[in-house]
Amino acid sequence: MAEPRDLMASYVDGDASAFRELYAQLAPRLLGYLVKMARSRPLAEDLLQQTFLKVHRARSAYIRGADPVPWIYAIAHRTFIDEARKQKRAVVDASDPETLPDVAVEAGESRADPDAVKHALDALAKLPEAQREAVVLTKLDGKSVAEAAAIAGTTVGAMKVRAHRGYEALRSLLGARSAKEAG
Repeated sequence: MAEPRDLMASYVDGDASAFRELYAQLAPRLLGYLVKMARSRPLAEDLLQQTFLKVHRARSAYIRGADPVPWIYAIAHRTFIDEARKQKRAVVDASDPETLPDVAVEAGESRADPDAVKHALDALAKLPEAQREAVVLTKLDGKSVAEAAAIAGTTVGAMKVRAHRGYEALRSLLGARSAKEAG
C-alpha cells in the first residue's frame, strides 16, 4: 500500500488512479470524523464529498513531501465549519439512531447500555464546538495532540486546553446524570 504523501504527489502530477487509492485510504477515517462532528451521517457524507472536491481544486497548493493527511483533515474541518455557519448552528438529534455513528463491537464484547451511550452523545453535543472537536480528535479518533492541532489549525497548547476543558465539561455533565440516577 502506497503512502498518502506518495499518492498525493502522483495525483498532483495527474495520476487519477493515485487519487482513487488516496480516497480509498482516507475516506473511511474522514467520514468517521465528520459523522462525529456533524452528528448526521448523510450530512457527513456530503461534507466528505465536498472535502475531496476542495482537495482536488487545491491540489496545486499541496507542498510536495508533506504529509497530506493533516492538510486534508484541515480541509474537512473547515468544510464542516462552513456548513455549520450556513445552518447557524449544528443540529444534533441523538434520538434518531440513523444519525449516530456506527460503533464496532469485537467478538465477545457486549454493547454498552443504549441509554448511557445516548447520554454520552448528548453530553458531547453540549460542548462548545472547539472542545467537542478536541475530544473527538484526541479521544475518539486517537490522534495525538499535535495531529489534532494541525487538523484544527491551532497550536498544540490551545488544543491541550480545549481537550482538557472538554474532558472536564464531559466529566461534569456525565457526573450529573450519575448523581441523578443514584438519588
